[in-house]
Amino acid sequence: MKTTQNSVPAMPENRLFSVKALTQAAMIAALYVVLTLLANALGLANYAIQLRFSEALTILPFFTSAAVPGLFVGCILSNILTGCLPLDVIFGSFATLLGALGTYVIGKGYHSRTAEHGKAALEPQRNLSFHKYLAPLPPVLANMLIVPFILAYVYQFEGSVFYFMLTVGAGEVISCGILGLILLFALEKHKNTLWV
Repeated sequence: MKTTQNSVPAMPENRLFSVKALTQAAMIAALYVVLTLLANALGLANYAIQLRFSEALTILPFFTSAAVPGLFVGCILSNILTGCLPLDVIFGSFATLLGALGTYVIGKGYHSRTAEHGKAALEPQRNLSFHKYLAPLPPVLANMLIVPFILAYVYQFEGSVFYFMLTVGAGEVISCGILGLILLFALEKHKNTLWV
């Protein structure tokens, strides 16, 4: 802790509310909105089968806590701008928030254990590499469990909740599981310079 001239301890900066963290959260929210609007223009963002390119960003909490509010705000804005009903705005955004929190917990566990054991200790066993592959799982599950009920009961689309779990799940596996993991491995090289 730093001290001033009068020997009064200065307050440590809260990383979650630092300028860099808030800027990153805002950029992630904006990027989420742009990618959702692109998918919406192609007819992929809503309805029973959803392929939101923006869902690939749900792996970002693996690297930084700033992504959690960024994704949540981005999803709220995206749902409003694409004309979703109010219950969809609330519960669909809540699904994104839950998924982001889950991915953050996985990332925090991974990074704390790799720091604890050191890279040299991990190389022979590679026992933590599976954490990276788990990063997309929380958003996939959160959306599979929440969005189908929105489609069935808010929009009253034809089809069963189980059918919507399959269609939403397939879109999430493509967006989060495939595109998200590609993004994760691409960004991992720069994790020490990009994130708070």
